[in-house]
Amino acid sequence: MPRDVPHVLLVNPWIHDFAAYDFWARPLGLLGIAGRLRAAGLRVSWVDCLDRFHPRLPPGLPRKPDGRGAFARTPLPTPALFPDVPRRYARYGIDPAWFREALEGLPRPDLVLVGSGMTYWYPGVQETIRRLRAVFPGVPVWLGGIYATLCPDHAEGRSGADRVFSGPAEELLYREIEALTGFSLGGQAHGDDLDAAPLPAFDLERHIPAVALRTSSGCPFACAYCAARLLQPKRRLRSPQSVTAELRHWHRGFGITDFVLYDDAFLAAPEGHGPAVLEAIAATGLPVRLHTPNALHARGITRETAKLLRRANFVTVRLGVETADFPRRGGLDRKLDAEQFHRAAEALREAGYRPPEAGAYLLAGLPGEREEDLCTSIEVVKAAGLFPVLAWYSPIPGTALWPQACAASRYDLASDPLFTNNAVLPCRREPFDWGRITRLKSRLHA
Repeated sequence: MPRDVPHVLLVNPWIHDFAAYDFWARPLGLLGIAGRLRAAGLRVSWVDCLDRFHPRLPPGLPRKPDGRGAFARTPLPTPALFPDVPRRYARYGIDPAWFREALEGLPRPDLVLVGSGMTYWYPGVQETIRRLRAVFPGVPVWLGGIYATLCPDHAEGRSGADRVFSGPAEELLYREIEALTGFSLGGQAHGDDLDAAPLPAFDLERHIPAVALRTSSGCPFACAYCAARLLQPKRRLRSPQSVTAELRHWHRGFGITDFVLYDDAFLAAPEGHGPAVLEAIAATGLPVRLHTPNALHARGITRETAKLLRRANFVTVRLGVETADFPRRGGLDRKLDAEQFHRAAEALREAGYRPPEAGAYLLAGLPGEREEDLCTSIEVVKAAGLFPVLAWYSPIPGTALWPQACAASRYDLASDPLFTNNAVLPCRREPFDWGRITRLKSRLHA
């Protein structure tokens, strides 16, 4: 490729947190941009600060055969904001010296794009950008992703990036890249047609433990606790043929057997999309396994869809239940009632699903939550033949539940995204309590 073709470096930053684990966490947005830029003719490089397969990592880092695994961990001082939290803080990912070596082995880029995950992971973004500038002074650094979208003012003032792109800003991003480099990206990098989009550039990774698969974008629901509609307000669908073509590409070309459904509303409206995709996947006969860590909408689980999930070899099925206190869930969402939940659980049992492969997420740590109510929800889920999975609540600015979270917290949530970390149980007035967490976890396996 000619040297005058612009060179864009994309970087997946470190995580700074009390705990982090790779539950099939793939930087799909950033790799999707890399795929589009590469297809448009740019030189593209990739560095992943979370790389679990770096050759200099010590042996024995725990891994599961389905693609999940532990990140390397380096202790860091606990942020001074949390004197009441007796948990250990750390950087998750590769050694900073290895990061510098990777950067020094690259040609000087014309632009660096950095992604961002959870809002309270911003210290890892800050460190990543600071170390990028030490190697590539003067190179523009642009930031996008979840933190950039939900906390744009904080990101603009504190991340260290030259520009912050909020929301589904790909079209603006591509126009700005053209303006910066003088290189026309053409139609390859534009458009809403998900079927026509180049595949995410997972092949840039050192090793592909699993591929994140998205058959649709956006969500028709407006749940009080969820940021899905803030991150992607537009609903778009892929054809079943496009989805199966991607499965074949990664399985036959790269030997990938584990695929992770990243849809926010796979079985939601419009009716027929999810079942049609399941039919197409099952018809391929590919020896692959699929997982749903993003959760499926329980009211979309019928006897027919449960059988289709089994035929398509979905081996990890998670339902988004949030609470089994159905009469009082109106303040959270309106996507499920008791009858629909029990119908879905029965359909999964009839299809042969058993715990823990079939489970239900329950939100823990909500504003005003009573421990006894959450324990009741756990027992309801277990009685239905599903495995209860606690999803600890993180307050999200811009959501309907944000004001209640702020009112319930012992912290000033709006003053710093660090305070929204679910690991510190931010929606409690009382000090951090390990006993409460231990009691709830013991209920899951009792």
